[in-house]
Amino acid sequence: MLYALLGDLHSSIEDTKAVLAHIKERAKNAEVIGLGDLYECIVSKKKAKSVSDLPLQKAAIIESDFENLLTFPSIRGNQEERITQVTGIERFIELPETMDIDGATLMHGHQFKWSVTWQPTFPPFEKQLLFFGHSHESGLYSRNKKLPVRIHYGQPITLQDKQYGINVGSVVDHREWCLYDSEKRTVTFMCAPFTSLQENSQLSMALANRI
Repeated sequence: MLYALLGDLHSSIEDTKAVLAHIKERAKNAEVIGLGDLYECIVSKKKAKSVSDLPLQKAAIIESDFENLLTFPSIRGNQEERITQVTGIERFIELPETMDIDGATLMHGHQFKWSVTWQPTFPPFEKQLLFFGHSHESGLYSRNKKLPVRIHYGQPITLQDKQYGINVGSVVDHREWCLYDSEKRTVTFMCAPFTSLQENSQLSMALANRI
């Protein structure tokens, strides 16, 4: 089965539109699933500890044009949890923390331990694959180490018969997503095209940071 996995949208309408259009173009039969941080909470983590019952418009970027794009299931991220914390609105926390699909578990990633250089330590997981986001940096991991695999957007990577962590990257700023074929056991890192000069500059910076 084909899965189009995307995360860290952070309420970005244009980036989300571009990624969803790219998914429709490149993998129209794939099941689309979100990996959390759909929304952008505008209350800092520090301030969130001391505030409550905020109106939603003072806690998060919520626009109808963006919400109309969210036609796919998703797990929740730390942004959704913080919005719930400061508003008391439960619809954000009602998203599941994890989700299991064919051969893989989905988790946002804020539950991991992260080093100061944004290297994750994964919790134990039963399935062979763990898809996540949170750090906005796509990559392939094994035994808590990022593998020295150069990412070429659109080129499938065949996985061996062992456990991997796969960071799908971020929709916001980078327009990244990941295509997972559970039958062929491949992952394909994807990037929706940028069109303007400013967007092309953003893409060049993203490509320069690929490993």
